[in-house]
Amino acid sequence: MFVPCQYREPDGMWMVDLMRRNPLALLTTNGTTADGPFATHLPVIQDPQMDEEWRADLSGALLLGHMNRKNPHWSALRSGDVVLLVFTGPHAYVSPTVYRKTPAAPTWDFTAVHVHGVVEKIESLEETLGVVQSTVRAFEAELGTGWDMSESVEYFRRIVPGVGAFRVRVTGAEGMFKLSQEQQPEVRELVRESFARRDCGLHRETAELMGRLP
Repeated sequence: MFVPCQYREPDGMWMVDLMRRNPLALLTTNGTTADGPFATHLPVIQDPQMDEEWRADLSGALLLGHMNRKNPHWSALRSGDVVLLVFTGPHAYVSPTVYRKTPAAPTWDFTAVHVHGVVEKIESLEETLGVVQSTVRAFEAELGTGWDMSESVEYFRRIVPGVGAFRVRVTGAEGMFKLSQEQQPEVRELVRESFARRDCGLHRETAELMGRLP
């Protein structure tokens, strides 16, 4: 991903935070010339077994994901394949009227993280069940209501044979946080204020990130 200098994340934890808040990633692989490339939207979490601190470029991190085994992407996926995970964060259209100056041009402020890594397919049903349970724990803690899955574990066991789980060892990542940094501070503040006043959650989340800029 091409990231101009002014749009780079202030530090690596901005990328980690975006991934946690927006865990529905796009997994892409090349496949073969006859059947690829492949792209699948799926939830991704940090592997609970990861015992290293996050590095600035996220290298060495471990991520977990899963998809339907009937998905042709699963059949084409091979352990050792290089993969790209794309996470999309808050974004919003910027109308030139916000700038209160002319000439001006419209643009789109957006945030995204591209994670590169090597995939390992998980074949064990018990480990696959563990990935499903870890995913539930992560999302219930971050995004849910604290649902207790204990009464559904046997149901999980019945559906797990249809689940393809995998682990990604991250080799690097780039974050794009395009938040009107090319504008003068007073104009950027006008953009932030216009987003903050909108009813749309994406606009307000974009404004929140703009407020965190150094």
